[in-house]
Amino acid sequence: MFYLLLKYVILGPLLRLMFRPRIEGLEHIPEHGAAIVAGNHLSFSDHFLMPAIIRRRITFLAKAEYFTGPGIRGRLTAAFFRSAGQIPVDRSGKEAGQAAIREGLGVLRKGELLGIYPEGTRSHDGRLYKGKVGVAAMALRAHVPVVPCAMIGTFEAQPPGKVVPRFRRVTIRFGEPLEFSRYEGMDGEKAVLRAVTDEIMYAILGLSGQEYVDKYAAVVKAEEAEQRAAESRRSLPDRKFPRMPLS
Repeated sequence: MFYLLLKYVILGPLLRLMFRPRIEGLEHIPEHGAAIVAGNHLSFSDHFLMPAIIRRRITFLAKAEYFTGPGIRGRLTAAFFRSAGQIPVDRSGKEAGQAAIREGLGVLRKGELLGIYPEGTRSHDGRLYKGKVGVAAMALRAHVPVVPCAMIGTFEAQPPGKVVPRFRRVTIRFGEPLEFSRYEGMDGEKAVLRAVTDEIMYAILGLSGQEYVDKYAAVVKAEEAEQRAAESRRSLPDRKFPRMPLS
């Protein structure tokens, strides 16, 4: 009930007012049955903007940190995300990927829409990064189509670190569903999972027009953070200590 209230009365109208979304290809979202909607991820607002314009309910896998904040604010945030159709997924540890797949398959087995960002995290610079193979594993195991989606303009409207979005028109573009029945029974092969994931990412790229980086976003973020730290260390002045007289 709160999901419908949030979508049609509270958050949905507010997001439409702020972003005036131009929607293209909405007819590619199946009216019935399970499917995955796989999109690029440029802004915190993406979590709510896409569900606001899709007629069907869609469930997203969200990082567990959104659900574990301390105090009253943390509890309210967790309640809000659950009400908005988000499922917490722990992204730490070796079993993180498998946990996300299990949660996603649970949604698909109920015949529902599952939303996922194959990059695994928000783009910090507006570019499209290499996709993780979990989306392929779910598509093949659940035998469902994947609808590629491109969010365009949300990075400029709410870049990383900006809490309140700018009033700016954005575009949400859906592509034709991708189906992978030709890989029936091959969901355990790494090469197949990589090929399916790359096909999905290529479809998103064609819709978004972003620059593509053939690295995982988390790896690039870590590399850039290390580079900044190294530059900061090099910029520190050399400390010269006075020479102590010999006795």
